[in-house]
Amino acid sequence: MTDPPSASTATGPAAPIRVLLVDDQALLRMGFALVLGAEADLEVVGEAGDGRTALEQVAALRPDVVLMDVRMPGMNGIEATARVVAEHPTTRVLILTTFDLDEYAFAALRAGASGFLLKDARPAELVTAIRTVASGDAVVAPRVTRRMLEMFADHLPRTADTPSATGMDPRVAELTPRELEVLRAVAEGLSNAEIAGRLFLSEATVKTHVGRILAKLHVRDRVQAVVLAYETGLVGR
Repeated sequence: MTDPPSASTATGPAAPIRVLLVDDQALLRMGFALVLGAEADLEVVGEAGDGRTALEQVAALRPDVVLMDVRMPGMNGIEATARVVAEHPTTRVLILTTFDLDEYAFAALRAGASGFLLKDARPAELVTAIRTVASGDAVVAPRVTRRMLEMFADHLPRTADTPSATGMDPRVAELTPRELEVLRAVAEGLSNAEIAGRLFLSEATVKTHVGRILAKLHVRDRVQAVVLAYETGLVGR
């Protein structure tokens, strides 16, 4: 009788993170593919040179992460990002941009992207960013997120919804006072460790609060939570 497989054999190695490269410059796609191909846990499953082709590739290949350029002919990366997020909620989008304060990249964050990465990022940064996004987190450093939001705050319309009984936007009215404190701190660009120090909490407790905030706000990650904090006026401009 054959012995049952061990746990490691039964489960096997973790499946590689499937990545789709979207950029209208073939040389850039080639460079990214070479970098990612050297990593055992990453697999480039396809490429696209415009947003419409990207949507077709996402539907056919179901990648875990899409590296998405924003400025492309035809359907740009912003529209493509919104479509990917709406139609394929398990696929994460990582925006590729030339400038760290590119308003197109900011618009893509509002459309549902999980962060952005500069095209001249070092290979290690690219690899780390993809792994981070695939794990369900955002790759934009909190302080960078804040600088982007402050730069383009005028493009964020305040909500036209009727305030709740607390005088607060209905989208954040369900948060507890402590959760509101944590959300404001996140929007200020503080890390979990920094929030823990400010509020005299453990990092684990802060992480729990952040998870509950994301669930209550129905957003995918910290980036989207910060955008919402600005949209609702929770954070002053």
